[in-house]
Order: sequence, then C-alpha cells, then structure tokens
Amino acid sequence: MFKGALIDLDGVIADTSTLHFKAWCELTNSYFAATLPPSLEEKTKGVSRSDSLKAILDHLNVTISDSMFQQLLLEKNENYKHSLKDLSPKNILPGIITFIRDLKQQNIKLALASASLNGPAILEKLELREAFDGIADPSKVAHGKPEPDIFVSAANTIGLSPTECIGIEDSSAGVIAIRKSGAFSVAVGKSPELQTADLVLPATTELKIDTLLKAYQHL
Repeated sequence: MFKGALIDLDGVIADTSTLHFKAWCELTNSYFAATLPPSLEEKTKGVSRSDSLKAILDHLNVTISDSMFQQLLLEKNENYKHSLKDLSPKNILPGIITFIRDLKQQNIKLALASASLNGPAILEKLELREAFDGIADPSKVAHGKPEPDIFVSAANTIGLSPTECIGIEDSSAGVIAIRKSGAFSVAVGKSPELQTADLVLPATTELKIDTLLKAYQHL
C-alpha cells in the first residue's frame, strides 16, 4: 500500500496547462512575429518557466540577452496570471474531487509536485488548498523536471520517501522525474511519450484507488 500521492497540477488537477502554452504563444507572436506549432506544447509541459522559454527559443533558433530572457519570463507569468483571474472549482478536471476524497478516506497523504510557482495560489482558487498535506516549493529545488528533485521535495513535505509514494503526471518530463525519484509513476493522457510510466490512464476519470492499488501491488 502506498502512503503518499505526489500530484502535478497543470493538466492533472486542473486544465491550466493549455493556459501556459497560450501565454507562450501570445508572447512569441508579440516579440518574434512567430507562431508556435501545437507539437511544441509537450516540450513546455511540466518543466520550469526558464526551461520552457529555452525550448521555445531553440525552436525559433533565436538568441536573446539575459535581461531580455528575464523580461520575457516575467511578462509570460503576468499574462498567465491574468488568465487565471476567473479560475474556480468548476475548472477542476473530472474525477479529481472524488479521487482526492478517496485518498483522504484511505489516510493517504497528498502533496503537490508542480513546477509552477503559482501552485499555491491556484489551489486556493480551486478551493483545494486544505486538501493538500504538503506543497513542494519549485524555487527551492536545484533542478526542474525531468530531474526528480520536485518529487523528492514533495515526498519530504509529507514525511515520506518517494519509494513509499505514487506520482501522477501528464507530461513526459514529469513521468521521467517520477521514475528517477523512485516513486511509482502514473501518467494521465494519451500521448505516446507517456508510455514509459508504470501505469498509463487515458483520463483523470480513471484515477481510482482500486486501479492504482492493483497496479502498485503487481509491479
């Protein structure tokens, strides 16, 4: 029986990952008069803001100054936060409320493992902050996803080792990070890049305690 659940935010708890990419697209169009292809979204999912911008600049084959890099990071975040102004519990993905309730009933501790610095504020808007026993601070970890630091930190916030936990992600970088941490990896989504997870579920509605326990016990 796993003792903790380390859960990503964007694309797992709420569909905010699309808002991130929309903010990047707006910024890219404004500064570089370029359109980002949908295929690039996967490279910006689950990773830090800096790593997302690096992936975009690599795609555009553009080099900018350090000061411009920081300016773009700040502007993107402001655009993203503006898009969150109307966020509410109605934006929670299907099945997540029931899943969190079932985790609580089983006395399984819950920790947020998100690369987003806006994680705590988003949980407040979703009215889920009190459901979480711990929140990893991405500003305090040495390396972002796909390195395991954020999941190790999330496990530490609830007094557990990652090996005692499951990790839930919707990005390939996140799945790699979970596996490196030693936690049991659960991927949500249909992208081929997610197939390396210990368990792949097509949608958040499939996140059920019995399903996870069966897979965890047969690993």
